Amino acid sequence: MLVVCLLALVAVAPAPTAPEWGFFGHRRINRLATFTLPAGMGLYFRDHIDYLSEHAVDPDKRRYASDYEAVRHYMDLDHWGHPPFSTLPRTYADARAAYGHLLDIGPTGDTTVWYPDTLLADHDLLLLRSADHTVDVAYGEYRRLWYARMEEVAGDSLRNLGIPVTGELSLLEDPLSAHGILPYYLPQHHRRLTQAFVDRDAERILQLAAELGHYVGDAHVPLHTTENYNGQLSGQTGIHAFWESRLPELFADAEYDYFVGPADYIADPESYYWDIVLESHALVDSVLNTERRLRATYPVDQQRCYEERLGRTVATECSEFSRAWSAAMNGMVEARFRAAIRAVGSAWYSCWVDAGQPDLRELDPALAATLADTTRSTVGQHPLRPHE
Repeated sequence: MLVVCLLALVAVAPAPTAPEWGFFGHRRINRLATFTLPAGMGLYFRDHIDYLSEHAVDPDKRRYASDYEAVRHYMDLDHWGHPPFSTLPRTYADARAAYGHLLDIGPTGDTTVWYPDTLLADHDLLLLRSADHTVDVAYGEYRRLWYARMEEVAGDSLRNLGIPVTGELSLLEDPLSAHGILPYYLPQHHRRLTQAFVDRDAERILQLAAELGHYVGDAHVPLHTTENYNGQLSGQTGIHAFWESRLPELFADAEYDYFVGPADYIADPESYYWDIVLESHALVDSVLNTERRLRATYPVDQQRCYEERLGRTVATECSEFSRAWSAAMNGMVEARFRAAIRAVGSAWYSCWVDAGQPDLRELDPALAATLADTTRSTVGQHPLRPHE
C-alpha cells in the first residue's frame, strides 16, 4: 500500500512551473514576428523560422548555468519607488553610478562605504559621502567607473578623482543586479544585433535575433516588473505560470488574433524598451486583483483540474476558470502577446535598418532569386523609415 500511495503522489503532481511566457509562448512570438517584416529581410528570417522559434527559449535554458543570465529577464521596478520612477536613471551606467557604493578597503582591513548623495550643477558634479567625509567629484569621470562594469578599481584612480580612499583597492558594489536589469539589458542586446548585421555574420544574426525576441517578450509580462513576481507576497503563489503559460496554451491557437500589422522603426531603443516595461508594470495591480477577486467568488472545486501531460497526471487551472480570469482582465494576455509579436519584429527590423539594410542574399545565396522577385513585386508596400 505504501508503494501504491507513493506512486499516486508522483503521478498526480502540480503542473511544473513554466518560465516567462513558457516555451510555447516564446516560440510562438518569435515565429509570428517574422511575418511583420518587409520583404527585404522577411524572406531571410522566414527561411530560418524554425531556428528563430526553437532558439527563442535559449536564454531560459541557461538561466541557472550563468550568474549573469537570470537578472536579464526582469526588473523589480517597485523596489525603486513608485510610477513613473522619474528618479530611476534610464541608462545602466547612470543607474549604477546613482545607486552603487564604493567600498574602500583600508590598510588595516577596515571598510569605508562611499555612496552618492546629490548630482550638482546640472550633472557636472556629484556629491559623495562617507561616514566622515563629503567630497565633490566630476560626474563624468565617476560615471566612467561604473560604465566599465569593473568589480574593483585601484585606489590611485579614485584619489585622482578627489576621493580620499586609503586602501590600494576599492570594490564597486552594484545593488541593481539583485533586482533585475531587463530594460537596461535590452538596448545592449539591440546594439549587438545591429553590429551582427553590420558584420554580415549570419550565425550571430540568427542567434542574437532569437534571443532578443525572448527578452522583448519578457518585457511584455507584467509580473516581470515587480518583486511580487509569483504572487508570493500576496498569497497568490503560482499566478506567474497561470498568466503567461496556462492562458496562452489554452487560447492562443484557437482564439488569439495575430494580425498585428507591420514592424515599425524604433528611433530611440532605450526609451522604447523602457516604455514597454513601464506599460507592463502599470498592469500589475490588475493582474493580482482580478485573480484574487475571482478565486474568492469562483467555486473552489472548479478552480483546479487534472490533465494528462507527457504521460503524467498534473493539477492545473481548469479551462473555464482560466477563461473567466482572461475575461476579468479584458483579454490582457492576448493584448500583451500581440504587442510582443510586433515589438520583436520592430526590434529586428530596426537593427537591420540601423546597420544600413545589408543585402541578406549575401548570407543565404539560395534565397537570392526569390528575394529579387519578391522585392520587385512588393515595392512600396512597406514604408521607408528615417534611416532608410
